Amino acid sequence: MGTILITGASGFIGKALAPTLAKQHHVICISRKDPDLDLPYVRGNFSAFEDLRQLDRYDFDVVVHLAAVTGGCLERDGILVNVEGTRCLMRYMIDRGCKKFVMASSIAVVGFQSCKFRPLRLPIPDEHPCLDRHGYGMSKYLMEETTKYYQRQNEDVDVINLRLSSIAPDERMPLPAKVCPLQEWSLGRITVMARSDAVQAFKLAAEAPYMPGVRIMNAAGPKAWVADPVAEILRNWWKDDVDVSYFEQPGHEYDSVYDVSRIKEELNFTAKRLP
Repeated sequence: MGTILITGASGFIGKALAPTLAKQHHVICISRKDPDLDLPYVRGNFSAFEDLRQLDRYDFDVVVHLAAVTGGCLERDGILVNVEGTRCLMRYMIDRGCKKFVMASSIAVVGFQSCKFRPLRLPIPDEHPCLDRHGYGMSKYLMEETTKYYQRQNEDVDVINLRLSSIAPDERMPLPAKVCPLQEWSLGRITVMARSDAVQAFKLAAEAPYMPGVRIMNAAGPKAWVADPVAEILRNWWKDDVDVSYFEQPGHEYDSVYDVSRIKEELNFTAKRLP
């Protein structure tokens, strides 16, 4: 049994993850709102050292960092919360001796909020570069770079950045997408996971064997959330700008647009809820 800090415990994933981890671990929650869970809770902002000092009495083995401003945020808010806030949290926790961090990044790091986005490769690899034009993806990319910075300073630190797909309630999953016009966030609409699968991904990451370094993993299902073949959807969006031949191979017509082989190999994670 270890002691785990969960930031953003009152959020959509945090409220489900905290009691799941609490079955086998000592879980402490921090968030601005009371998560209304029967678990130790500190009201505060993870980006404020004076709030984090309320955690001084605990010795943490793992941090699961879920708190963030999400897609569509202002550039300034993304940088202040997702980047500077993460810097404050990691600085405080590393100084307290914590060596393992599981961070909620996003598949939006690549920049698909913009209709001008074109992936450099398909399926999109775990460490596809940031091509963001709007601020949110950049803020998550800079969060990942912050984890690399601190790991260079502290070589015994273990960080897993999960580039999380769009998440939906298990009981209200969206209809699988069909061929449709390209819009902002379009890749997010065909890369969807159930909340229960997201909880499992974070649980496996938090409980994974200690391995110093920084890892980035696409946390998405093995299948795209689509009713029509992926190649048809992508070609309708991007014409001949991107090579979609992978999805024309037999057996790959409905595969995820994101490469999820690493998270399967290293964490033994495969999303169970599929279209």
